[in-house]
Amino acid sequence: MKQMSILIAMFCSLIICDKSYAQNNYGLGQKPPGLTPELFAPGVVSTDEHRETEVLFLPDMSELSFTRSGGEYQKPTWIVMQYKNNQWIEKSIPEADINAYQEQFSPPVSHIKNIEPFKDIPIRGYTTSAKGTHYFYVLDLKDGSGHLSYSRLVDGKYETPHKMSKAINQGKYIAHPYIAPDESYIMWDAEKEGENTPDIYISFRNQDGTWTNAINMGDTINTAAYEQRPKVSPDGKYLFFWRGDKKVRKDGSSYREGNPYWMDAKVIETLRPTR
Repeated sequence: MKQMSILIAMFCSLIICDKSYAQNNYGLGQKPPGLTPELFAPGVVSTDEHRETEVLFLPDMSELSFTRSGGEYQKPTWIVMQYKNNQWIEKSIPEADINAYQEQFSPPVSHIKNIEPFKDIPIRGYTTSAKGTHYFYVLDLKDGSGHLSYSRLVDGKYETPHKMSKAINQGKYIAHPYIAPDESYIMWDAEKEGENTPDIYISFRNQDGTWTNAINMGDTINTAAYEQRPKVSPDGKYLFFWRGDKKVRKDGSSYREGNPYWMDAKVIETLRPTR
């Protein structure tokens, strides 16, 4: 455990939880990533012997969480790390409190499914802007059909959802949207027609409120593997996403392996169309 605490401490300068401390400790042998994606916290969060899911932060970035499976983790195990005393340490969450605690990192779909006008919509996931607009997706896992929609908060009530245009709703398995807090751009993952692994896309809001045609975020991010679940850290500095692949066992059953990646969020501005 002591060795893990030391390793985790090396990453505190990267994640920028305590800003004054982090700014003075980029020299701990770990440099923040640039415009090329890198494994997030290799050996601490991202490992070779396990599958780790996306990394989620609390809004103040005082804690992060992810799920680990494989190896000695015979079932998916949710892990929380807390920034304390200038280091990242694993935090124990009582089993009875796990569900409520998870909601702090990622509010469940049930939060909006109990609100009109979402009650009868088979929503699988959503993202919310700073002013409360919900962007959500509907997906049929059998054939990959589905779409992104949104609903604005108007005079304290959510309006009837609007399906987003074909500029965004292209391909199949459209899922996992992330909306910028100011709604200036939206990211998501989807499979292009004729392909069988998802890539990450982005669209920027035009001045007239329409959206640019879906932009593939490029072969630095998107590979022949699965790239999914894009998110920007709460401080706006880093883009996180999950990269993995599908493997087949000898008995014919399949499973996925993969890890979280991160890179400088400035990549978003390199893709913004010029006026």
